[in-house]
Amino acid sequence: MPPRNHKNWLKQPNVESVSSEIYSSRKIFNEEIESIFSKVWVPVCHISEMYNELDYRTSQIAGHNIIVYNTGDGVRAYYNHSIQKPTGKLQAPIATSDPELYSEIKHGGMVWVTLDPNPTMDVEQWTAGAFDCIADAIDTEELEIFHYHKAVIPTNYKLWHDTNSEFYHDFMHYFNRVTGFNDEYFARKNIAFDNGHVNVSSFTVNYTEFDKEGDRGELSFPNLPPNQWYMVDLFPGFNFNLRGSAYRSDSVTPLGPNKVLIEFRGYGLRKDTPEERQTRIKHHNTIWGPFGRNLHEDLLGVTGQGTTMREGTEDRHILHGRHENSTIHDEVGMRHYYSEWGKYLDMDPYHV
Repeated sequence: MPPRNHKNWLKQPNVESVSSEIYSSRKIFNEEIESIFSKVWVPVCHISEMYNELDYRTSQIAGHNIIVYNTGDGVRAYYNHSIQKPTGKLQAPIATSDPELYSEIKHGGMVWVTLDPNPTMDVEQWTAGAFDCIADAIDTEELEIFHYHKAVIPTNYKLWHDTNSEFYHDFMHYFNRVTGFNDEYFARKNIAFDNGHVNVSSFTVNYTEFDKEGDRGELSFPNLPPNQWYMVDLFPGFNFNLRGSAYRSDSVTPLGPNKVLIEFRGYGLRKDTPEERQTRIKHHNTIWGPFGRNLHEDLLGVTGQGTTMREGTEDRHILHGRHENSTIHDEVGMRHYYSEWGKYLDMDPYHV
């Protein structure tokens, strides 16, 4: 095959691909905020973070500050324009002139909010069955947050989602190499759902290949076979990762074309004994903690990608053309995501 010259590199490929402009354009970013993030259901926090009546959490959706609080019988959410919070706990009755936002508690106790004043779907309809693979594991027992951290990354929010949808980057991960790179791993399926969501089917992780005493079956989540790994990717940028004894969620808040806030949460069972909780924390941090073996490598990877796609860099084509019967390196998840993305923005993602 002859080497490509510059002209050939810029030529539109004859397989599915997106332009790097979708990761750097301010115009496209503004349209995403208005047409996508102001319409979808967003997982804002977990109910265990606001466990008591009048406990609250604040966040931002589509550039708007919001507040969600525990009523003692559910949650309520509002734009956060005028609600006073002098003591760290809201004062009843809540006084605000802003209209109430739609909110729900769903899927393992996550608190979901949408800015859409007339949503056509509730959370169950919106997630469209993507959580079914882990529902028995996260809904049987009450969950509780034991870990929270956030990162502001100089990259486009879609690149974070992409790194959970394409699996070539797994070769960055030593931990994955020694525990997961086996025939079962490569045979996993990407399963597409309505509304742009995907989940990834399970396989058995060989933790003892990394640590002779590292088997995690004893603290497996309810109804989850020992040492299994499922992942749920929700459009437009929310990820839920259940791996043996540890459960993690990621929520993105886009701050600009090349800047994103990512919030990471780790979960255990509320009924855990102190010894069980410490073991879960150790297992979680081994993979996803600040000195773990996966998360920081993903963050470095998407930071590098973001650098090469900033405004002013030459446009290039990101290929989505691999078809392998929906197995792990089939880019069906990428194609499915960008098909939904194109519907919201009324554009063809492959001909921006």
